[in-house]
Amino acid sequence: MASTFFGLNIGTSGLYTYQAALNTTAHNAANAETKGYTRQVLNTTAAKPISIGSSYGMVGAGVTGVSITQVRDSYYDTKFRQNMSTYGEYDKKLYYMQQVENCFNELEDNGLVKAISNFSGALQDLSTDPSSTASRTSVIQYASSLTSYTNSLAKNLQSIQQEANTEIRTSADRINALSQQIASVTKQINALEVGGGVANDLRDARNLLIDELSSYANITVTENIVTNGTGMTSYIVKLDDKILINTTDFLTLTCVPRDYKVNETDVDGLYDLYWSDGEAFNNESLSLTGTLAGLYATRDGNNGVNFQGDVASQEVVDGKKYVTLKNTNCNNELQLNIPQSGRIQLGVYEVEYDSVSIEQDADGNYVYKFGLKEEPEAAARDYTGKKASIGKELEYKGVPYYMAKLNEFVRTFAKSINDIHKKGTNLKGETGVDFFTARDLVTGEDKKLYGTGETMNETNSYFQMNCLNFSVSSKVKDQPDAIATAYSTTNGVEETDLLKDLLAKVNDQGMFNQGTPTSFIEAMVADIGIYTKEAETASKSQKNIVDAIEIQRMSISGVDTDEEAMNLVRFQNAYNLSAKVIQIMDEIYDKLINYTGA
Repeated sequence: MASTFFGLNIGTSGLYTYQAALNTTAHNAANAETKGYTRQVLNTTAAKPISIGSSYGMVGAGVTGVSITQVRDSYYDTKFRQNMSTYGEYDKKLYYMQQVENCFNELEDNGLVKAISNFSGALQDLSTDPSSTASRTSVIQYASSLTSYTNSLAKNLQSIQQEANTEIRTSADRINALSQQIASVTKQINALEVGGGVANDLRDARNLLIDELSSYANITVTENIVTNGTGMTSYIVKLDDKILINTTDFLTLTCVPRDYKVNETDVDGLYDLYWSDGEAFNNESLSLTGTLAGLYATRDGNNGVNFQGDVASQEVVDGKKYVTLKNTNCNNELQLNIPQSGRIQLGVYEVEYDSVSIEQDADGNYVYKFGLKEEPEAAARDYTGKKASIGKELEYKGVPYYMAKLNEFVRTFAKSINDIHKKGTNLKGETGVDFFTARDLVTGEDKKLYGTGETMNETNSYFQMNCLNFSVSSKVKDQPDAIATAYSTTNGVEETDLLKDLLAKVNDQGMFNQGTPTSFIEAMVADIGIYTKEAETASKSQKNIVDAIEIQRMSISGVDTDEEAMNLVRFQNAYNLSAKVIQIMDEIYDKLINYTGA
């Protein structure tokens, strides 16, 4: 049965409840500009009624504050993080494609196309006066400018690859820091919620960390109640289907620099990532998105083309095993992009190799022989008939792809010029002189290159040349008279039949599939421009999607200052009304006690 003073209890419940509601509203208002803050509300319910044994049954007992919870929709959280991951990937691709585009920058007057044009012009000038030392020197200078510009371009691309590689490490470190913080906050949340409360502000902090984590890679978040009534929850965060955080336990990523190269012109020490449980990070996952995906695409992207073939045979020579590959997807050493030493996948085994030689069989098909560095326990393995590959397919035109295109350009261009120049006789009476060469970057010596009618082998192949060591041969560079302008000097130094062929070759429509050398470069630059524009369009579009989702999310969970101002008035009126109830009850009890006594 209710007390005589039961009305005071009802009024008091209203005072306490609406004071809590006012405090919650004040907390919202104070955090209106706090990043990641989620609006909170006081959930109320009518207090449990009591029976007074009268004809009208149960009597209300006032109001009770049940809990203070966040107003948040997990659907928008999931959508935001999914799209944030996609935006992170496109934004990173855009950043690096703009750098690649700036490297080529053929709109300026000093691009590679201009360098080719200048070289062609110098040859044209020489054809009018082949005995002129000044004209010969001009040819050498413009040829050197062409090779130097190509070398510089390659080094700039390597710098971009190195920057992306460094950023992979930075991203891994940040993922580790975020994982540790999320696990730590989850531990605090569970400790506070064991008693049945809700750690709203800590949950905001955790959600903010999760939002940032989603920009690095695609993640999924699952929270489940462990046992009923304790408030304990399990909090699982997966990074591309790998459990990164399991409540208070978490994995970290470790960067291990490679001691080998995948592509011929890769920079040294590219990082491989490994989880702290020993498993390798799957950067080839088709579902991987985020900043990491964009960085790997830039650093390792080869347009989905890696070296592949079949092991035709193997042999042991002086205790060393060699495997011979045929039916490869690269039947041209001018387009070959593998390192001289590295790792090759033979069936299910990854084996180191320290040498590679190239020959052509009777049908003109290329045959590759790799010298293996096997562990003693692998000596009995037979790789014959196994599939072989170097590197992995990554369907994106990253730095390795454009470096491979530059390698193809310098090798094809140099071989085309050399094949003609070698046939000529210079003013010194010499023949077989290379105009362009592959210069050893350590010793500075020129490497021997085969000519028309000569047998290609591992010591004279154009595989030795790349965009970093492409150079004018020392003999030509130091001696202008070493330039051959005629096939024979029998008719005098004014003969220019060879020079005319050189000019025709520089402008040969059949040198590349794209046409002339300048057409090859222009096509590559146009391709870069298209890829950059695609990345820009995708990045802007994805950013708009992220912003739209964020607006929808904030419309639910964000603090609206006008709404909170109205809530302050509402709860103030409710508080005042409860105070008025107590005042009226006070007057009633005063009459009851002081005026109705006997």
